Amino acid sequence: MSTLTGTGRLLRHLIRRDGRHFLPWIALATALPVSSVIVYPQIFPTEQDRATLAATIGGNPALGLIFGPARDLGTVDGFNAWRCLALGGLLAALGAIFAVTRATRAQEDTGRAELLASGAVGRSSSLAAAVVLALAGSLVLGAVAGTGTVLAGGGAHASILLGAGFAATGWLCAGIAAVAAQLGSTARAANSIAVAAFGLMFLLRGVLYSLEAPEWTTWANPLGWVAETQPATLDRWWPLAPVLALALVLVAVAFVLRGRRDYGVGFIAIRPGRARGRIRGSWGLILRLNRGPIVTWTISFIAVGAILGHFAASVHDILDSNAAVQQILAAGATTPVGLVEEFLVTIMSMIGILASIPGVQTMMKMRTEEAEGRLELLTTSGATRPRYFAGNALLALAAPSAYMMIGGTLVAGFAASADIGVGFRDAVLQAAATVPAVWTVVALAVAVTGLRPGVGILAWAGVLISFTLTILGPTFELDDAAMAVSPFWHVPRVTAESPDLTGLLWVAGVTLVLLAAGAVGFRRRDLGR
Repeated sequence: MSTLTGTGRLLRHLIRRDGRHFLPWIALATALPVSSVIVYPQIFPTEQDRATLAATIGGNPALGLIFGPARDLGTVDGFNAWRCLALGGLLAALGAIFAVTRATRAQEDTGRAELLASGAVGRSSSLAAAVVLALAGSLVLGAVAGTGTVLAGGGAHASILLGAGFAATGWLCAGIAAVAAQLGSTARAANSIAVAAFGLMFLLRGVLYSLEAPEWTTWANPLGWVAETQPATLDRWWPLAPVLALALVLVAVAFVLRGRRDYGVGFIAIRPGRARGRIRGSWGLILRLNRGPIVTWTISFIAVGAILGHFAASVHDILDSNAAVQQILAAGATTPVGLVEEFLVTIMSMIGILASIPGVQTMMKMRTEEAEGRLELLTTSGATRPRYFAGNALLALAAPSAYMMIGGTLVAGFAASADIGVGFRDAVLQAAATVPAVWTVVALAVAVTGLRPGVGILAWAGVLISFTLTILGPTFELDDAAMAVSPFWHVPRVTAESPDLTGLLWVAGVTLVLLAAGAVGFRRRDLGR
């Protein structure tokens, strides 16, 4: 029997079962450029408005970490390409990664993959079906996004190329996820490996572009190849060829690795536990279950802090090379120190949004333990439900706080050593002032887990809303009422003469309400519902 026997039947089954999971990614990736094309002429109707936009973007180089270089903000298509190419690729990447790991590693975790393999299904058919699903989903995402942008008023060539960039990024990450599924021994481990690999490439792409690194560094990063298509300026298709070639190579590597491992076992094996357990109490169990992610995220935030710290140390060079910034400085609209302080606030907010992710993951891990029936067994051994819930909530709040301070302290050290106008103490205080906003995002996940765990997607709403309003909101000149929905909007600039802490008090109040609601809901509802 061929190793690919039954792939077609498995693919049809995956489309019926998992195809719907791609729909939110397609909707988000389409809404992003469509909204840009529709809103841009209304918000920036004149040349003066667009010049102000260019100055605003150039005055905060932290935005370049997310969006990449702003090559042409004076046209609809140029603005759309700057705002959407990287973020649309991010959405396609996450959709492809989760599709592959859900259909491969997660099926092995539950034993269903081995059950299927015992029948008339080839050894590699599940991997083949998963990869085809991810490739097809990414292609549909790019096609729908590109077509929707054209229909909304975007230029045909630039919009279709933009959608192709989304699809190519999804293909690349389908290959990365296929390899990660062979390396990790669990779906969670495979997801972490794939997302970490993509995240590192994404961060390095932004940093290298912002620092105007040598041109060869662009071609050392596959995401740089996608960015070099430059929709609306150069409109180049050929950089997508090496992206697709690399994706196919990664898929081929994944198939080779798949043929050399057993079901349920990855190349990075899970270390067996002690013959005699030493865990005492629910708190010890919570720490043990989250020990791996804690170590991984700590290392990640050390790396993030070092990279962003080096970026912060070079902020004067970045600002000095921006013509739009020099114009607003010459006009006296702001000062170099003011720009640096605003940049620092944005950097700390970005670290805070990232730090909230592991907090949400901790609560989702608790939900997994509950859904799989292990929590109910735990409560029969003497551990109380309120204590277990409180322990998870405490870790979900404490760990992101530590990550925030690790990254913020490293940024502060680099900033102080470079003498950019912000001292070490002020930068650390800015990081500390961001922590309450992180708590609010995590507290929403705590409330969802306690009240309505069946709609776990809402637990991620805080992260999505905070990112959208904090990072994307300023480019659309949203009013204060809309921006205030994000807890990070309330973080004061500590370097001000008299920083206003009222916003943090409101944020703290919302956090307490959410935590209390989650605790009460978890105590009253039935487990597993």
